[in-house]
Amino acid sequence: MNIADAVDAWISSCVRGGKISRNTIAIGIVVLDRFREKAPLTKADIISKGGEISGSRGRLSKTLAKYGIPEKFLKEVTTRQAHQDGQRLLAALNWGRDIAQLSSARREAVLQAETRKLASKAFEWLARKHIKVACDRQWAPSAWIEAILDEAKGKSGGKVEQHLVGAKLQARHPKIDIPNYPGHAGDVQTRRPCDFSIGSTCYHVTATPTLAELRKCADNVRRGLHPVLLAPRMMTAKAVHLAEEIGIEKKLSVRAIEDFIGENIVEMANDARSDYLTIMRAVILSYNKRLEAVETDMSLRIEIE
Repeated sequence: MNIADAVDAWISSCVRGGKISRNTIAIGIVVLDRFREKAPLTKADIISKGGEISGSRGRLSKTLAKYGIPEKFLKEVTTRQAHQDGQRLLAALNWGRDIAQLSSARREAVLQAETRKLASKAFEWLARKHIKVACDRQWAPSAWIEAILDEAKGKSGGKVEQHLVGAKLQARHPKIDIPNYPGHAGDVQTRRPCDFSIGSTCYHVTATPTLAELRKCADNVRRGLHPVLLAPRMMTAKAVHLAEEIGIEKKLSVRAIEDFIGENIVEMANDARSDYLTIMRAVILSYNKRLEAVETDMSLRIEIE
């Protein structure tokens, strides 16, 4: 198998759920770029003791910039699967032994061509359209939020839900600094007991409730806090079932995100003597600002009509 075929086969093997992840695209570019510097490579040259592809964190932005890919595509590779994919690419390319047999000019041409394949996938990702929702004035605000979550389904990874709740809390409590974390920054990583907390209330935001999430709620109950689990309406029954499974169903509140945000839009509109859509636009403006501050996926920006 020649180099181009090996890269094509590797790309195909990395497609999961109909797409290839940003992390894997970035790892592939890092590996090919390293072959431009040295071929063949040894394991010690490119793989850390922890199994990560070197250059996939602090140096990633500089490497991607060589190929015209902006930093907002990905700041660092964060998934273990991507590093495993990188090791498979190294093996598929025989750790660069075949590349080393090429003349300098031919090697450069081949590696540039293969890197462009991956760069084109990065540009496709960057060109994705953001979330656009028409807010019919006859609908309840909760229906507007439901429409947003429907549009985000399959590409949000819980980020839209988290930043919508953060924006709502900031709008409802303007004198309180509501923290803003990237969607992939888990509670354990940031040493936080939940996504947001106000007084003794701690908010857990999830697109798909899990037993692990409910156990975090139980931990907060033991700390003397009151957990509020926020999930899309269609997932609230599952959340209640999981709460019953570990015996905390009477010690937490489970709310649909659509209702949690929609009801507050109504309350804020009444307080401000304003219309619902004006308040909705203010919440979405806050959402977009929070998203831009910590995320790289700008296709998750929301535009309402």
